[in-house]
This record gives sequence, C-alpha cells and structure tokens, in this order.
Amino acid sequence: MARFVLTRRSPLPPAECWQRLTAWPRHGDRVPFTRVSVARGTGREPGDLVLARTVLGPLRVDDPMEITELVAPGPGRDGRCLLVKRGRPVRGWAELRVRAVGGGSAAVWTEELTVAGLPRLLDPLLGPVLARAGRLVFGRVLKHLLRP
Repeated sequence: MARFVLTRRSPLPPAECWQRLTAWPRHGDRVPFTRVSVARGTGREPGDLVLARTVLGPLRVDDPMEITELVAPGPGRDGRCLLVKRGRPVRGWAELRVRAVGGGSAAVWTEELTVAGLPRLLDPLLGPVLARAGRLVFGRVLKHLLRP
C-alpha cells in the first residue's frame, strides 16, 4: 500500500482552484501515456465515474474512480471530492480538498492505493516507491492545473 499527501498554494480564489482541480480531462495532460475522461455523468456529482486509461503499446490499464462525495467550496466551507478506485489492478481512494488561504487557496491531494496481485509482503518495499512516484506525477498535475 502507498499513501501520499500533496499540498499546493495558489493565488487563485477557491472557486477557480476547485473548477480546475475537478476538470478531469486536464489531469491526463501531464501523466505520460494516460488520458482521463468522465465515463459516467458530468464528473460533478456523487455516483459519476472518472476513468484514467493508461496505454503503453499493447498494455492497457484502466483506473475507474467513482465520485462518492463532492462538495464545492463556499463561504466558510472547504471543497472536498472523494474518489474511490473501482478497478481491478489499482484499488484505493483519492481525496481532493480546496480551502481558502489568505487571498488565494490551498489544494490538498491525498491518495492511498494498492496494486492487486502483489503480495502484502512486498508493501514495505513497493509502498515507498509507489508513494514517491505518486508525489512526482501528481505534483506535476497539480502544478499544471493550478498555474495562474
């Protein structure tokens, strides 16, 4: 199992930060060989499905994520989106939060994932590697999404 947390400050107001963070197709812009789309619904409601599809030659890995909670930021309220991974190879969840900070906002991305088929015995070795890869990849995604 791998777990990581990323926090990025932005001069954008919380509503704009939220719109960018939940613009699902843009998430794939900085992830190699990956496209992200909304597979069910609008991507703005609980029950909607976001699909990250990674294709490398003949290998295809789908990472379907169901939105189980989604609350946009508002006066005195943080924005929060909880995505539960429903695929076979990748399981876990991701939580995206946006809160007002000063004249801008802060985005917090927390993710916990496991790869099916790998023995738990390997968690102490693979967990830190997966967490580091997640911080690198999703750090680039956050930087891209929140660029003013």
